[in-house]
Amino acid sequence: MAVRHQSDTAWLLLTFTLPAKRASQRVEVWRKLQRYGTVPLGNSGYLLPSGSSNEERFQWLAAAIRKHSGEASVVRVESIDNLAPAQLRARFSEARDREYQDLVRQIQKVSVLLPSGKAEGRLGRLRVRFQEIVEVDFFGSPMQGRVRELLERANLPRKTKPTLLGAKVNPKDYQGRLWVTRPRPGVDRCVSAWLIRRFIDPKAKFTFAPEEKAPPAAVPFDMFHGEGFSHHGDDCTFETLMKAFRVGDRQVAVMGEIVHDADLFDEKFGRKEGFGIDEVLKGWALQDASDAGLLERGMQLAEGLYQSLAKR
Repeated sequence: MAVRHQSDTAWLLLTFTLPAKRASQRVEVWRKLQRYGTVPLGNSGYLLPSGSSNEERFQWLAAAIRKHSGEASVVRVESIDNLAPAQLRARFSEARDREYQDLVRQIQKVSVLLPSGKAEGRLGRLRVRFQEIVEVDFFGSPMQGRVRELLERANLPRKTKPTLLGAKVNPKDYQGRLWVTRPRPGVDRCVSAWLIRRFIDPKAKFTFAPEEKAPPAAVPFDMFHGEGFSHHGDDCTFETLMKAFRVGDRQVAVMGEIVHDADLFDEKFGRKEGFGIDEVLKGWALQDASDAGLLERGMQLAEGLYQSLAKR
């Protein structure tokens, strides 16, 4: 979710020129400006609210423009004499409103196909598009809530399987336990281990073993076969644990969406953050980090993600 700016918002202005023969580069720059959520300031350039991520984006874009024989400047602007801060913020909100309204029309069209089960891919892409707009919704358009509600109501047909959720799980039975999972943990196992220690079993210890060699007394999670907490129905292991132990934390629910998309690749929630965590874990694995080392680092990443979501 994008950062909300106050009434004393400062602005970043990107001004640039490109040679006439650089038509394709001009289109490329324009597409990036659209993706960054900029609004034009007449013929003067393009605006974004001041902030480290926005400044980095403008600086990289300016460098690319200069590489194509153009000229570019990134200027910090404290105020614009003929436009009050409220008017500028309104321009950003109006731009997001138009994008949200277009998304609403597309969701309504897709909803007609939901009973047939033919819209899953299209709805997944709309979720991705929604997250892209949210990232540049700097001042919180009221339309954001409406679109989120429409997406949440768009329940796709699911094939269900028996899950642990049908049985009552007593959290007291899972205190101070040894938990076992497969070697070389990825995003689902690392974030699930974080969930276990943070919300389920604060004194949990973890070990790694192939399916056939798991310690009998250990609690299995994210194992391909046998009993335990793993993928059930459409849920990844993190979601299974979250539901089985009734973890109602709001940030945890968002993390469940992030892990689901990164682990199952079905674009169900339109979340991309987990892919970065998984790629980092893969990089550490290539550095010959131990299984325990990978899990610990992954849990630290999960805690960082949780704290970031809590700030929003």
